[in-house]
Amino acid sequence: MSRDPAPEDGNRSTRRPWFRSRFLGDKRGSTAIEFAMLALPFALLVFAILESCISFAGQEVMANATDDVARQLRTGQLRPADVAGTKLRDLICSRLEIMVAKTCPGLLVDLREYPTFADAATASFRIVDGEIVLKHGTNATSFAVTPGLAESRNMLRVFYKWPVMTDFMAKSMANLKDGNTLHFASVTWQNEPFDN
Repeated sequence: MSRDPAPEDGNRSTRRPWFRSRFLGDKRGSTAIEFAMLALPFALLVFAILESCISFAGQEVMANATDDVARQLRTGQLRPADVAGTKLRDLICSRLEIMVAKTCPGLLVDLREYPTFADAATASFRIVDGEIVLKHGTNATSFAVTPGLAESRNMLRVFYKWPVMTDFMAKSMANLKDGNTLHFASVTWQNEPFDN
């Protein structure tokens, strides 16, 4: 089946409507163009959902690990000697390794005894220039592990610098240096009257 050739009299005005009607009337590539227009937004949406879900799952694993370790400290199953130095960090890291890299880079732990719950309520943190700064009242403090004995009031705070995997999500999710976002869990309790 052949098509009528374009007029060959050299008159451009007679050739232009023929070309326009042929181009606009041809529907063979419309599916490919529609797919190209929809594929990119759909892929971005899928990656945003995956990034958010994985980040949320990591946050929940960390919160559960923090609650579990706090319960063991509260009941006396873990004593101050069991969490001295880097032992507390290693204990929490062993529970997080299902979701994070081995040795938990970016994991920070702070455990302190407070004289009252009101004092514990003054503990806070801020992100300054992409770094975590701990505060007690108006004074800046450093990370420490100083658990109390029986019937003391304690607060365990766990921070993890979660890496944002997709570049386009980093602008909306990242709040730390190097494109990381902060995951945080905290538990405050009074120890049970176990034997010191």
